Amino acid sequence: MADYPGVACELTRLEFEAPFKPFVHRWAEFTKYLEKPDLDEKTREHMKLLADILNYEIGDNVRAFHDYVKNGVVSFKDLWMIFQPGTVVISAHAGPLSAFEMVETEYMANNCGKFLQVRCDCVDYGGKEFGRFQEAINIPEFIGTKKITGLKVYPLHFHEDREAVAAKLIKRGELFEKLAGHHYKQYSGKAITWNREGHEVECQISGRIVVDIDSFNRFSPWPVRYLNDWNANDLEKFRKHKEQLGLTDDKFVLPPYYQMLARSRTRGYSLKFKKWLDFFVEQISDVVWNSSAFDRLVLPPDQKELILAFSESQLAGSRFDDVIQGKGKGIICLLSGPPGVGKTLTAEAVAENLRVPLHTLSSGDLGSDPWEVERELNSILELVARWNAILLLDECDVFLEARSTHELERNKIVSIFLRTLEYYEGIMFMTTNRVEDIDAAFQSRIHVSIEYPDLTAASRRAIWANFLRGSTIKSSLTDRDIAELAELKLNGRQIKNVLKTAQLLAARKKSDTLDRKFIETILVIEKKRPGAPQQMMHYL
Repeated sequence: MADYPGVACELTRLEFEAPFKPFVHRWAEFTKYLEKPDLDEKTREHMKLLADILNYEIGDNVRAFHDYVKNGVVSFKDLWMIFQPGTVVISAHAGPLSAFEMVETEYMANNCGKFLQVRCDCVDYGGKEFGRFQEAINIPEFIGTKKITGLKVYPLHFHEDREAVAAKLIKRGELFEKLAGHHYKQYSGKAITWNREGHEVECQISGRIVVDIDSFNRFSPWPVRYLNDWNANDLEKFRKHKEQLGLTDDKFVLPPYYQMLARSRTRGYSLKFKKWLDFFVEQISDVVWNSSAFDRLVLPPDQKELILAFSESQLAGSRFDDVIQGKGKGIICLLSGPPGVGKTLTAEAVAENLRVPLHTLSSGDLGSDPWEVERELNSILELVARWNAILLLDECDVFLEARSTHELERNKIVSIFLRTLEYYEGIMFMTTNRVEDIDAAFQSRIHVSIEYPDLTAASRRAIWANFLRGSTIKSSLTDRDIAELAELKLNGRQIKNVLKTAQLLAARKKSDTLDRKFIETILVIEKKRPGAPQQMMHYL
């Protein structure tokens, strides 16, 4: 009984209450103890007296317990018997199959009827350190007996392939352990968000994410998972594990048993959907970088060199401080020009080239109230600095536009933005279509200002060629075809959309090549749309 949870054998007086769960679960060990040859006669006499009393009280339960174990079934009334505290149980509770350490059970009832609540611990990460988190899994009342492996939660040792299950869970636990801290990753699959009532809701997510539980706890509106401290038994196991590995530093290492108990989900931020979410560990993968993105950027070589030089020096730790400490450490790049000429693509290509996250924001993401804008902006800038990310403030005219005496609220927002820029320490790209309306105070805060002219035929030819090279299906277009298409005054975004739609049409026609006829079909349809480029009207 020494290691049975809740039983302190060192006490002078021990009290047990019906149904005497410790003795039901440990009856075989208890009766074996009576046969020890080194027991003195007085102790043996007292122990046998206790055994006789217990056999009268719980004999039927003990026999039922062994019968249930032998046949792999159990009744609801006796369901508690198969859940021995300290054993490993498995359940697909709140996600894929996971392991937990049993703590206790309790029969309860609500408006839906009776149920057995199984309380068990998993291993989780709280943003600073690992710890235990207690989950409650309810098994509704059922009639007669039920297969143990058909229960919502059941002990691992009843699983027919328990060793393979344990090995798989340990492998996932290793991934969970490696995701401690903050990491830039790729994700594809279901994730978890919460509704207004705090209930979990599934959503489909794909794209780049940042795994960061500490920032989730600080900045997300969702509930924090508060962890329990390790117990003395846990700490002793950790010490022995590090000793076996020959580790002498302070780094925390989870033994395989605790990796098996690791949670199936972790928390972070979706950069594409701008949401704090719960991510399934097995759906997280390494980022596949587009190493050719910057090379394919259609910009004059000297401008590309300048942008890259500023960005690389900033990430390498090169700093030029203002007179006042903490000011003027960031790099602010203003990209101006008409839509679809490559402003946003420039920031994306730089982030790919430097292999860092890109956090994209528009003015709508920050709200319209000055206090709300300041709070959101400060939070975002802190996150960007923590993640060593590039910040792209897309179509930021509302922040840059010159102040006037008639718009006091907007003046406050501009002033907040100006003040915030002074202390920003990272790389920020800002894009605008109205460079002539920028407030004069911004001029001294912008390190690099690049104006993008309308695309030339040569630029459009390069853009067509770049998109065709990156196409998911082979293209049959010749250089002459590309040159003729480049005569159409389309911007980069329009070219991308035409090609994307043409690829869908080719797939619909079950064609394994992207032919010019598919592009021409899309152009014919597009030229009927209001606002289509004038030259498209005369195409074909």
